[in-house]
Amino acid sequence: MSQSIDTKKAGKIGKIAFGILLVILGLLGVAAFTSNSESEEKGELNIKEMIFGHVQDAYNWHITTIGDKHISISLPCIVYGQNGLDVFCSSKLGHEGHYTEYNGYKIAEEGNYAGKIVEVSTGKRPWDFSITKNVVSLLISCALLLIIFLSIAKKYKSNGFCKPTGLQAVLEPLIVSLNDDIIKPSVGKNYKKFTWYLLTVFFFIFINNLLGIIPIFPGGANLTGNIAITFVLAALTFLLTNIFGTKAYFLDIIWPKVPKWLKFPLPIMQFIEFLGIFTKPIALCIRLFANMFAGHVMVLVLVGLIFVFSQLSVGVGLGFSVVSVLLVVFMSLLECLVCFIQAYVFMTLSALFIGMAQVEEEEE
Repeated sequence: MSQSIDTKKAGKIGKIAFGILLVILGLLGVAAFTSNSESEEKGELNIKEMIFGHVQDAYNWHITTIGDKHISISLPCIVYGQNGLDVFCSSKLGHEGHYTEYNGYKIAEEGNYAGKIVEVSTGKRPWDFSITKNVVSLLISCALLLIIFLSIAKKYKSNGFCKPTGLQAVLEPLIVSLNDDIIKPSVGKNYKKFTWYLLTVFFFIFINNLLGIIPIFPGGANLTGNIAITFVLAALTFLLTNIFGTKAYFLDIIWPKVPKWLKFPLPIMQFIEFLGIFTKPIALCIRLFANMFAGHVMVLVLVGLIFVFSQLSVGVGLGFSVVSVLLVVFMSLLECLVCFIQAYVFMTLSALFIGMAQVEEEEE
């Protein structure tokens, strides 16, 4: 009896809390919209620009701002355009909000090429090989992966029967679990041929996800929230799936085992199967990009709303700052879990797609 009463009370409390949350979210949306329109008129903080300035790629690595002074790491710009090959420091082009021209180039502030280097005279993009923020983050993550796994490999090489210690003790159970519980049953008997790729892509995504939620250098780059990166990873899965696909796999696409009226005279199933070759990697690409991008944006929105409410009233801003900080801490902890889940999901789906292409002909 008491348990049923407690359950009813918990249900009522949950409904009230959910209602309050909806009201707060509605107020936040109105306040954010109002703040952005007013900030453009007053020249104050623009939440939209602040958020997208952090999640997009850049030619410098912004650390912090003290007063009117921007502290950032300038990165090399390498372009091939109207002057031939040009190499210069990104500081020559100024910083966000105060861009300048240099040697016939500038950073576009609006239009299709916003945030990118363009030629001043033509407004067109040169060939851009610059070392951007995402490129530096990519190099850092690759260096970390090499340091971690080469040191572990060195321990195994020196004495493969010694008791695992340090990172070796942490990663060995994870690697064995991923190999035995995910890769081996998903891919099938040829799993050893693809283990190197699947484990590499898991740890690459995982470490870049973790670096992305660290707010200070060398973290803070939104690498896995960049669709170009996720597209390349998905393309690698696509190539491995179809290059090493068996004869039976392609035969199922050309002449699937379904009733004949579904494949002749109109090739309905053939079209669906052929379309599925491309929709699988597209789903991989968009899933990882959308989840990581949304996580970064959500945290930045919660931080930005402190400034939004402080414009309404000092007391309101102070009160909401406590709520915002708590929500940011909660979201950051949740993002740590999401970092692992997204790497795990990408590797698992890649293993399944590759395994589906390793099907053998059934004996009649």
